[in-house]
Amino acid sequence: MNCQHPPALTWDIFCHVIDNWGDLGVCWRLASNLAARGQRVRLWADQPEPLDWMAPGARSGACSSIEVRHWPRSDPAAPPPELPASDVLVAAFGCEIAPGWVAALQPDSAPGEPRRVWLNLEYLSAEPYVERCHRLASPVMSGPLAGRTEWFFYPGFTPATGGLLREPGLMAQRAAFERDDWLRSQGLPDQGHGPRVTLFCYEPDHLPALLHDPALQGAHWLVAPGRPAAALERAWDGSAAAQRHPLPHLPQTGFDRLLWASDLNLVRGEDSLVRALWAGQALVWHIYPQQDDAHHLKLEAFLDWLEAPPSLRAFHRVWNGVVDAPLPPVELAAWQACVLAARDRLLRQDDLATQLLGFVAEKR
Repeated sequence: MNCQHPPALTWDIFCHVIDNWGDLGVCWRLASNLAARGQRVRLWADQPEPLDWMAPGARSGACSSIEVRHWPRSDPAAPPPELPASDVLVAAFGCEIAPGWVAALQPDSAPGEPRRVWLNLEYLSAEPYVERCHRLASPVMSGPLAGRTEWFFYPGFTPATGGLLREPGLMAQRAAFERDDWLRSQGLPDQGHGPRVTLFCYEPDHLPALLHDPALQGAHWLVAPGRPAAALERAWDGSAAAQRHPLPHLPQTGFDRLLWASDLNLVRGEDSLVRALWAGQALVWHIYPQQDDAHHLKLEAFLDWLEAPPSLRAFHRVWNGVVDAPLPPVELAAWQACVLAARDRLLRQDDLATQLLGFVAEKR
């Protein structure tokens, strides 16, 4: 096995924080994955402040291979900085980077030099179009960047996509994880005191019903701050045989271990869904609502890939408001078996950072 790192390149990753910080979380994980493989990264974010709790020390240079820089995206007149050119430019989630910035950070390569690579790292989906569009070229036909090519790179769940973020050694860490020790270190009840439920959601209408699910009686609800805590506060009437444990903002490593320690993970967005898959516990995904209910198709595509049993499919549809029906009962054992089987399929595929490095080497 060749364990050598690929040649060290400089990457510029741009992140426009839209809401809920999930986009920034994905970008930091990507930067960390690349740095672990010997790459140098400049992470540009228009709102980098949440990194102070998400990745403590990130902005002060705790990782010498990652430089966090403020991106004045909202200021059209902001001049591009004078920095050494990067080898790879990544527009995360299709964010728009001013042409002058692209040209400054990625000037045309001199004859005989390796080509610079410009990537559009897209949103995660299990829909069929992802496999069709992955690795496609998007030539720039006009304007100051005419003649350049931007490449579409799609994360995904199948071998024909770019894969998912997974740091080296993650599964070994998961296997060595001592759940009760970690729970006690956080001041939380261990597994001898009833099931644990991580709540990281939006505002599901059926949360009050879930509190009374027979499989979750005596449960300890481990509640993320912000919208999840507010949703549970509205749903909580004191009649359920359960306890709630409000949590502070956790660093990414702590959030991962929270998912490892829970029996049911109610997650939302992109980053927490992927981390719940690696956790290998029962999960339910609260998908981000989109106009014209476009997220319904995205949810169904994910459930198809997951090979979700009927009970898990029905629960997702009600939880996400796709159908108007009573909330089906929770089936922890069947749902966890489904997630473990899906994780096994994913582990046979190369992770996102590995595939990105291979793609860049091919295009240079």
